[in-house]
Amino acid sequence: MDYRKFIGFGLTLFLIVALIVRSKRPQTPVWSVMAFTSFLTVASGLVGLDELESVIDLDVILFLIGMFSIVGLAESSGLLAMISSWFISLFRSRYSLIYALSILFGLLAAVTMNDTVAVMGPPIAYIASRVLNVNPKAIFLLLAYSLTIGSVMTPIGNPQNVLIVERSGMTMPFIKFITWLSIPTLINLLIAPYIIIKYYKIEDDKIDVLLIPHEALRNRRDAALAAAGIAMVIAALLMNDLLELMELPHIVRRGFIPFVIAAGIYLLSSNPRKLLSNVDWGTIIFFITMFITMEGIWRSGILSPLLSAFIPSKLSGMINIVGITAAALLGSQLLSNVPFTRLVIRYLRSLGYGESDDETWITLAMSSTIAGNLTLLGAASNIIMIEYLESRMNTSITFTEFLKVGVVVTAVNAITYILFITTLPMLTSTH
Repeated sequence: MDYRKFIGFGLTLFLIVALIVRSKRPQTPVWSVMAFTSFLTVASGLVGLDELESVIDLDVILFLIGMFSIVGLAESSGLLAMISSWFISLFRSRYSLIYALSILFGLLAAVTMNDTVAVMGPPIAYIASRVLNVNPKAIFLLLAYSLTIGSVMTPIGNPQNVLIVERSGMTMPFIKFITWLSIPTLINLLIAPYIIIKYYKIEDDKIDVLLIPHEALRNRRDAALAAAGIAMVIAALLMNDLLELMELPHIVRRGFIPFVIAAGIYLLSSNPRKLLSNVDWGTIIFFITMFITMEGIWRSGILSPLLSAFIPSKLSGMINIVGITAAALLGSQLLSNVPFTRLVIRYLRSLGYGESDDETWITLAMSSTIAGNLTLLGAASNIIMIEYLESRMNTSITFTEFLKVGVVVTAVNAITYILFITTLPMLTSTH
């Protein structure tokens, strides 16, 4: 075996084993495991010290710092608690609230990007678990799965979808994503809570808790600033994507948008130092070191046989859909879905896939996204949520706990999407 492949295999094995062992050592944060793996990546020579600047994606780092700041202000001011209380008070039974939460998290992810909901969602999920009087882990898992599923159905739902639209040359991506993926996404957003209800043996019951939303508000000025900041971020990201789709001047580095908006809020907040402390720096370290580690694993060449095995040449029909789905589900666990998607697009184009191969690009978007429901490493949004739980809420979800439910959720997701993507062309051709 080539020494680079040997190193890449060793890094991957170490990372997976360390995360599993970490289940028994929760005091060891996820980011410290990834940080040490990145040290090994550089020390082994897979990535050079003078290459780190080009490897680390500053766009993602600044996006997270900006969103953590704004959402942290929304949480500390009581804005998120107020909104959560209002939403929860609309429902009178456990099941209706659980299904509604799945739809809420999913639709929010579809229009604001999944990483944003991974930051905003945990406080809402925690309040909901208290009202429901169920294991908080059940609702946190619901959050993780539903925000991943919901982000599938639009070109702006997650970073990998944005990459696919930009680099595949797809035309009318919004229309195509909605046409191909909206119905199976909504179906999966109803199936995911059903699986969690059965797994955690949650029984339906009335919700008798009286919530008074406005009493949750602690600082009106900070709440107003946070609301304005979140609204500006969402509006700016949506407008920027629309400008890009219309081939008009737009901001290429999207992550700079939340950071600049947050920069305009710090001075106006009641406690700027407290606002900056809301940034989850552990997650920031995780992402910086993840980019280094994943680049090293890719350079080692251990993923090439995987792609060649499942997608040996340009294919079509069911074999094409299944091959891409299998490669994405497995590859995203080794490389995380965003880096994997960036690299597999290049590979697919080298095989001859072009802008007219809508079925292929839609399948890649779907499969690389739902790969995040299989393991914690499958999606960056999972790590954002886990680090939030551990640093702010003194709780966590282990690698194995996520995997036990994730295997079932991902299998059902994949079957639902594959059936719909396969049958849609036949249905449309008959009309």
